[in-house]
Amino acid sequence: MASGFFAILDDVAALLDDVAAMSKIATKKTAGILGDDLAVNAEKASGFVSKRELPVLWAITKGSLLNKIIILPIAFLLSAFLPWAVTLVLVLGGIYLAFEGAEKIHEFFVPHEHAHIAAEAKPMTKKEILELEKTKVKSAIVTDFILSIEIVIIALGAVIKEPLVTQIAVVSVVALLATVGVYGIVALIVRMDEFGTRLINLNEEENSISDKIGHFFVNALPKVIKALSVIGTIALLLVSGGIFVHNIDFFHHLLPSVPSIIVEFVVGLAVGFIALLLFNGIKKLFKKKE
Repeated sequence: MASGFFAILDDVAALLDDVAAMSKIATKKTAGILGDDLAVNAEKASGFVSKRELPVLWAITKGSLLNKIIILPIAFLLSAFLPWAVTLVLVLGGIYLAFEGAEKIHEFFVPHEHAHIAAEAKPMTKKEILELEKTKVKSAIVTDFILSIEIVIIALGAVIKEPLVTQIAVVSVVALLATVGVYGIVALIVRMDEFGTRLINLNEEENSISDKIGHFFVNALPKVIKALSVIGTIALLLVSGGIFVHNIDFFHHLLPSVPSIIVEFVVGLAVGFIALLLFNGIKKLFKKKE
């Protein structure tokens, strides 16, 4: 009995060693998409009233965890029984990401009517602010869902030849690390100004080291948010372009002499604007019918 018990413990220890080793490999392979995920979600989690930043971020984090809970079992089942469906889901998700990136660029160069209306409107009520928060949170969770699919599929691909138990353990660890790591860093970014203010108020001395560091963080936050907005848009196009290039044969062999990052960006941008044109065309068509 004792020998059997210790044999089980030995098997468990060996499995944990395999999971740890494979998790490192899978995490390295998903590092690029995790960087994109950070840029996109930091941009989406910003722009709220200071005291609402962490509650909103926590709501997005819970949505992200729920996304992983939904995606993981489906990914394992599709990988085992319908591998072609994984590619289809990835491509559809890529179209959405490309559309969102193209829409951001279009909004920058051709501001929408509602942007002018919002600028001229009176200050929003508490109810309106909460409704706006809900809308932004939903948008962030939808984008996270698609990026999470990409993370899970890449991690799964890294351990696809391993036993099912190892696959489940490794991909689950990577998915959890992705959520905790990404949103932990996002929380630090959006609270930079609060941290800076505390440093400034740390003592009554003027122009102290803590004051200088505090002012640096306070002044840096708007620039970081603006930079993340640009980086997030580029990330959306790169992620979507990468999905198309790696999963559609035509794009995979397109411009072989050009660096892959440029091809992915151009493909993501082109598909995004095609999707945007189709969406706007369909929307106008429905408006005419009304």
